[in-house]
Amino acid sequence: MPDKDHTVQHFLDLIKKSRRGKFKVYIGMIAGVGKTYRMLQEAHAVLKNGIDIKIGYIETHNRKETHNLLEGLPIIPRRKLFYKGKELEELDVQAVINLRPEVVVIDELAHTNIEGSKNEKRWQDVVEILDAGINVISAVNIQHIESLNKEVKKITGVEVKERIPDSVIAQADEVVNIDLTGDELIARLKEGKIYEAAKIETALNNFFKSDHILQLRELALKEVASQVERKVETDVTRINAMKHEKFLACISSNETTARTVIRKTARLANYYHSKWYLLYVQTPKESATKIPLDKQRHLINNFKLATELGAEIIKVENTNIAKAIIEQCEERKVTTICIGKPHLSLLRVILATNVFNELLKKLSVNDIDLVILS
Repeated sequence: MPDKDHTVQHFLDLIKKSRRGKFKVYIGMIAGVGKTYRMLQEAHAVLKNGIDIKIGYIETHNRKETHNLLEGLPIIPRRKLFYKGKELEELDVQAVINLRPEVVVIDELAHTNIEGSKNEKRWQDVVEILDAGINVISAVNIQHIESLNKEVKKITGVEVKERIPDSVIAQADEVVNIDLTGDELIARLKEGKIYEAAKIETALNNFFKSDHILQLRELALKEVASQVERKVETDVTRINAMKHEKFLACISSNETTARTVIRKTARLANYYHSKWYLLYVQTPKESATKIPLDKQRHLINNFKLATELGAEIIKVENTNIAKAIIEQCEERKVTTICIGKPHLSLLRVILATNVFNELLKKLSVNDIDLVILS
């Protein structure tokens, strides 16, 4: 018989979920494709239909055609703050919650708030507003999605600092891709419709190179397709097999490779709409008194990243890494183990142990897949 407290909590969670606001996200491949413009067009259409919609925060980037669309739309005044001697403006979360519009438009989902704000990131502001039962329309570019960070850097050579966890996009009730061809986008850039004249040449030599645009466009299309597919499977077909998937990402204190394993496992779990865990096995040589400070810092950062991407962190002490993995798989009914590729230290340690055959045998008997990530 189910635990009474558990069933009560489950029912309370259902009530909370039903009261939560709906969330729509426009995703673009790059700046200037027209996300903000489209959101404002939608705001006018919604307003004409008698729905109470307000502008919480819009960034027009001084684009005339976008700025003109603000006319006639009710705007919630921004919160003014002084930071390093300058007056700056942020989304006023409390004002949005107090006014309780049916729908609020909030741009720049990946924005980092000014130091001293209640939430570090704007996506956290949006989650707070959704939890208050207010519907939100927002927008983000593909390069700001956490698990795609490495791919974007590989394409453009630029590491984007402002990022949002994949779990935020997964919460969206509707995800819409704003698409333009590379030629259309470059034409808009050269016409001064995206950046001021002084920035055009720099943009053409960086993000706005034709091959970069093509690859970022493909990433955006794949991401939106994946989100739509996930929603169909979750809300319509309810495929049971996917609900039973559980992923276990195993990392060592190797910072570079660990982040890759975390991001790729998060994407797999997101695709299957499944629970996932991050496992770090602390051996005696990496005890709190022996592990170097830089490795300790990397581990803390990796735990933080995994938590943001929806993982449950498991940290155990064991002299035998393979045995610790088996124990966690059995205890948590894991279906797939994700690990770094063979030259990485964690797998080398496992291969060196005399229980590796036992690990493979256990995986086989329990139908657990082992995924070696590149």
